[in-house]
Amino acid sequence: MLEIVSGDFRFAARLEHDAAPQTVAAFRRLLPLESRVIHVRWSGESMWIPLGNLEVGVEAENATRFPNPGEILLYPGGLSETEVLFPYGHVAFGSKAGPLAGNHFATVVEGVEQLRELGIKALWEGAQAISFREE
Repeated sequence: MLEIVSGDFRFAARLEHDAAPQTVAAFRRLLPLESRVIHVRWSGESMWIPLGNLEVGVEAENATRFPNPGEILLYPGGLSETEVLFPYGHVAFGSKAGPLAGNHFATVVEGVEQLRELGIKALWEGAQAISFREE
């Protein structure tokens, strides 16, 4: 399980070992991850953590363009930069380069009801500190 904290918001997410084992392993190598989450520009109701040119060493795995709220994606780079997508509502994942599909590697199972509030906060107040740790 992942513990995700942003200010007063707390989430627990199940790692999707069976569906995305390589992506889960790659994300674990980034832990603990301390960053800032910002609102997306092109994808709809989601937040993201830009990781630039970071090489995570995975290909497409359990990839989707249309994640549900709480389905966390790792986009391993290619058409756009490496990033973590953290959806809170309707999403059609993309960038200025066009449509993208990211690897669904974790699913929020506790705190889902807080996702929209955090997303709106990131939209109107800007970048929010966020941390990911394995429990």
